[in-house]
Amino acid sequence: MTSSRPYLIRALYDWIVDNGLTPYLLVDAEHAELQAPLEYVENGRLVLNISPRAVRDLDLGMEAVFFNGRFGGEPRDVWVPTPAVSAIYARENGQGMLFSDSDDAPPPPGGGPSDGEGKGDNDSRPHLRVVK
Repeated sequence: MTSSRPYLIRALYDWIVDNGLTPYLLVDAEHAELQAPLEYVENGRLVLNISPRAVRDLDLGMEAVFFNGRFGGEPRDVWVPTPAVSAIYARENGQGMLFSDSDDAPPPPGGGPSDGEGKGDNDSRPHLRVVK
């Protein structure tokens, strides 16, 4: 399956903007493919304002977030690989989503509830009980 992260980034961006708030991205600045103004990095993280008033040509793509923004008055192209996005949130109230490193990892083989664990016996069929 493809990663859900780009879909969630787009959905939360729309939700934040639709509510008149300012969308911020929290980015892992140590990601090898990141192309951003690294002089603004603090503690290995970069916070980027991606509101419609702050950026031009915003593209929330499957592989990366791309835009043109001004940093210290200088226009710069920014390219953030989707796996480098740690969070998207509204500046005003902090609502949004924090992503974990495991969000892009495939599920472990045989690790789901269908493998018979936790059922109390070796029968893999579902058990139903009438509750009155």
